[in-house]
Amino acid sequence: MLCMRDILFAPCGKLRITMSKAFIRLSIAALLILPSAGISVQVIEGRVTKVRDVDTIVVAGTPVRLNGVDGPERSTPAGREATFFMQRLVGGKRITCELNGERTYDRWVGVCYLEGKDIGAMAIAEGQALDCPRYSGGRYGGLETRAARSRIQRAGYC
Repeated sequence: MLCMRDILFAPCGKLRITMSKAFIRLSIAALLILPSAGISVQVIEGRVTKVRDVDTIVVAGTPVRLNGVDGPERSTPAGREATFFMQRLVGGKRITCELNGERTYDRWVGVCYLEGKDIGAMAIAEGQALDCPRYSGGRYGGLETRAARSRIQRAGYC
């Protein structure tokens, strides 16, 4: 059995510099097992107060990057059209987002729902964005339209 005093303290009360092999094994096991146990999901609900573009919205003051959605840049005609689509879809409406705990820039990453429907999936199915399989796991791939694939350049990181 591993005893705490054997791991951390010498009989004189000074911190040991070396750790036991059992403690090192336990630490490595924890580092390998804990992340695979699943990322904690946080749910937020609220009104969409801002639509930055087709793949980034602000919900109750929280910026959210739609996970697995590859939208065109706002500086392009397709990007402006996609942003307008998302504004009409969710602007001022109450939605629910499941945040996965990851962040990109100032945004939390998650999947958001309007009346139970995934808004990222809706944008892709309407030809306003593409699937980003690196982050979606390919769940939106079958929703892409031929027109969107021809006019929207997929981001290199997808």
